[in-house]
Amino acid sequence: MSQFQLWYQAQPRAIRLLLTINVVVYLLWRVVFVHPEVTEFFVYLHLALNPAIPGILFEPWQLLTYSFLHLSGGMGGLLHILFNMMWMVWIGRDYERMYGPGRLFGIYVYGAVGGALLTVLLGALLPGMEMFTAIVHGASGAVLAIMTAVAIHHPQQRIGLMFIGVVRLIHVVIGFIALDILFISGGGTSVSAHLGGVVAGLIAGRVALNGGNPAPWADALFNRSTSSARFSQSSTSPSILQRMEERLAAKKKGASPRPEPKQTAQIYPMDVGRGKRMNETKAEVDRILDKISASGYESLTRKEKEVLLRESESD
Repeated sequence: MSQFQLWYQAQPRAIRLLLTINVVVYLLWRVVFVHPEVTEFFVYLHLALNPAIPGILFEPWQLLTYSFLHLSGGMGGLLHILFNMMWMVWIGRDYERMYGPGRLFGIYVYGAVGGALLTVLLGALLPGMEMFTAIVHGASGAVLAIMTAVAIHHPQQRIGLMFIGVVRLIHVVIGFIALDILFISGGGTSVSAHLGGVVAGLIAGRVALNGGNPAPWADALFNRSTSSARFSQSSTSPSILQRMEERLAAKKKGASPRPEPKQTAQIYPMDVGRGKRMNETKAEVDRILDKISASGYESLTRKEKEVLLRESESD
């Protein structure tokens, strides 16, 4: 149990929050709410996604709440939430550490809402097809949005898959889409929610790739809940992560990144050694940023990732 606690505490804030909500809701559902018929019907009818119009227009919160529900029973239901959470942690953890909890959380929300909107739209256009009118629940669309956004923002991102080897993340996303289309007539899977999540992630990833922030509102949400200014946009000097984004954007446009503001300070003899170490650290960070610009984040060694994370926390 202590090992799990250590692992849980080591996760970044948004990942930890999303894990907690999904797992706690799943346990409450399986242990408590699924047994009395009144609570079971309430969850299915008012918190899961019922895409039929006009009902959804009067309960718009379903566009998001369904993504925190995993209502299937048995081993299938357990595997549903297990794989969703594993993929979210596996792909989203480093991305959140690089760009902050707001961006990861925002992309999750975009994926959930995007998947729900596409499901509602297709249900309205094709009312006779049960796959677009059935009740939807699960975080798959939101998790696919995170995977797609990371794959678009960092095209060279690679992951290792059992029995397959190391492949680019974008190929994994394409594989999921292909399987959805191949088994589109199969029961139990909301293909529209998956595809809507992919579209939302594609848009968010393109915004990030062009140097923008796809979820500034979520940054403000997380910054408001803490006194830490780690990811504050009002900082007087750009953070390591901001400089990295600027350098990546400048690399694409063939321009020079924005120069850092100069700071003047009186230097005492005792500060010479510290100043030298700071210059060496800055040179190392610049080298790492250049490497990311050339080969992507996944080309970094574990030590280089630790240096980047440590410096981002110290800004």
